[in-house]
Amino acid sequence: QVQLAESGGGLVQAGGSLRLSCAASERTFSNHVMGWFRQAPGKEREFVAAISWTLGITTYTDSVKGRFTISRDNAKNTLYLQMNSLKPDDTAVYSCAGKRTGWSTSYDPVEYDYWGQGTQVTVSS
Repeated sequence: QVQLAESGGGLVQAGGSLRLSCAASERTFSNHVMGWFRQAPGKEREFVAAISWTLGITTYTDSVKGRFTISRDNAKNTLYLQMNSLKPDDTAVYSCAGKRTGWSTSYDPVEYDYWGQGTQVTVSS
């Protein structure tokens, strides 16, 4: 079972930036889809972004387009989420996740096979 560990969360003022990292326990990401999700208090888990590990294609939810960038480093077996121009509405626990197939359902958290523990991002106004 692949294990994921997020880091990089914290407290930042509106307009600031953070970079989240998600390190994997093993090098098994060929053809996998990796995603970032977030969950704010009292709300459902929400899709943020996804990347095809092999092809490098990406997709984002509309609210973060132009502000967030998902990327991966094959050599380090690490997934990233660069978050710029942060807003208070971005406050949430951010989690990385992975699945072995299914790019067309990359937005659906139910489809993912393994998850990290999450990291808190708080944006103050």
